[in-house]
Amino acid sequence: MGYKETYKDWLSWADDSTKKELSSLHDEKEIEDRFYRDLEFGTAGLRGIMGAGTNRMNRYTVARATKGLSEYLKALYPGELSRGLVIAYDSRNHSREFAVEAAAVLTASGIPVKIFKELEPIPVLSFSVRHFHALGGIVITASHNPPEYNGYKVYGEDGGQLVPKKADVLTGYVEAVKDLASIDDKADEKLMTWLDQDVVDLFIDTIFQKSRYQGNPPPLKVVYTPLHGSGNVPVRKILEKAGFRDVHVVKEQERADGDFPTVVSPNPENEDALSLGMKLGKEIGADLVMGTDPDSDRIGAAVRNGGDFTLISGNQMGALLLYFLLSTGKDRLTPASSMVKTVVTGELGADVAKSFHVQVAETLTGFKYIGEKMTEWEKDPSHDFVFGYEESYGYLSGTHARDKDAVVTAMLIAEMAAHFKKEGKTLTDVLEDLYRRFGYYYDKSVSYTLKGMEGAARIAAIMDEARSMDMKSLIPEVVETLDFKKGIGDLPRENVLKYRLSGGGWMAIRPSGTEPKIKFYFSLRGRDEMEALRLFDRYRSLLEKHFALSV
Repeated sequence: MGYKETYKDWLSWADDSTKKELSSLHDEKEIEDRFYRDLEFGTAGLRGIMGAGTNRMNRYTVARATKGLSEYLKALYPGELSRGLVIAYDSRNHSREFAVEAAAVLTASGIPVKIFKELEPIPVLSFSVRHFHALGGIVITASHNPPEYNGYKVYGEDGGQLVPKKADVLTGYVEAVKDLASIDDKADEKLMTWLDQDVVDLFIDTIFQKSRYQGNPPPLKVVYTPLHGSGNVPVRKILEKAGFRDVHVVKEQERADGDFPTVVSPNPENEDALSLGMKLGKEIGADLVMGTDPDSDRIGAAVRNGGDFTLISGNQMGALLLYFLLSTGKDRLTPASSMVKTVVTGELGADVAKSFHVQVAETLTGFKYIGEKMTEWEKDPSHDFVFGYEESYGYLSGTHARDKDAVVTAMLIAEMAAHFKKEGKTLTDVLEDLYRRFGYYYDKSVSYTLKGMEGAARIAAIMDEARSMDMKSLIPEVVETLDFKKGIGDLPRENVLKYRLSGGGWMAIRPSGTEPKIKFYFSLRGRDEMEALRLFDRYRSLLEKHFALSV
């Protein structure tokens, strides 16, 4: 059926509120965008704008994905269904509603479910899947996307997001569900268990084992904002357990609110998201400002630098955390000690790791691949996981989870800031020390939003053109092109292009897996910041002009 026929079909069977929403639509382009395709089920599960339609997040698209998941589980684990699934959700509008819908479809299919009573972070879900030996998990979240979005992430029995080879199989089962109107979502209450804070407390006790100061850190004044999300309770619990008594929460952003009224987007990568935290930090003379996104897997931070605050990028924080963990834990390192970064993560952290003789492994973009590597290493004595991170503000220390964890990272960032403050240094001072030792890196990603059917086609066309052209003719410093779609080493094939540069840096191009964006990554090495910035401005300008892009 075309989009018009699908639209009319929904009007014939959907519930009254959905029919009312659809009947109010008069813009043909809006109707087309809602129904021209099914919301794609990819390696990150579902993510899209909330609303009625096949290309939207709603109870029907959630039910369809869950019905497909139930058939997938029955096929793969026919004798183990009693292990069930764990479900969590964040503060986004309709997150709890979608979580309950998923639980209803699963239990109606005979699969037991453990579902949290309250919103909880992704790392708590990942931990819980492992703790309960469940078949997997579901999180209802759209991470750091704007308020109109929501999403549906699927986790495997190792507690990690499904990697493509498994997600592709699941996608086949989801796509086989054609009749959304007939999906059975009559919940079997006997198969549903509601989880309380005792599971969260066990998670807190587990991650506390990674503490360097075990509850007695040097003094530090901290500002924290949960950005209206799920980090509020667990982050404050771990900071208190870790011994930080001078913690101030941004009151305007403390309450869970899916409208995220104080920010444009609840993304701790953006300065805007931490602006209220930095304002409070200046008022009270804080040393450190931290903020977590709605599902509390990402964390951003700013440190006091004189009378102002300096934001620390994801690449910089990854390198700093590695340096802190390795320098304060030298006695724990062995020849098997290993860290993981992605192919679009900067090189400073890898340089730090190698200086401590720690092995460095690279994965494709997405923490699911880091989690997969961790699971592989459980059976490989030549590797012992120490730390993993990606440039998009996601970090993990410990093996309690298989996804990035802003809760344990909040504790470690605070301990790191307190540790170096005691030595008379800020984190920016330590970063400058690392630059003097390993060379200056300027790491930056730039995203270009191209929405709708036309935008998707344009993103594909840009990737095709970049793949077919000689990038050296545009940027002469290119010395090598890596096309991950053709396969690089033992990595899965993925739509990423990376260009190594003569100065020791690189650039990369890839479509976002979760948003209608194409992303350009730069990791540029220079004698100093000014030289690296000049290179960035030049390369960005050349690429934007060639591909006719603007932010």
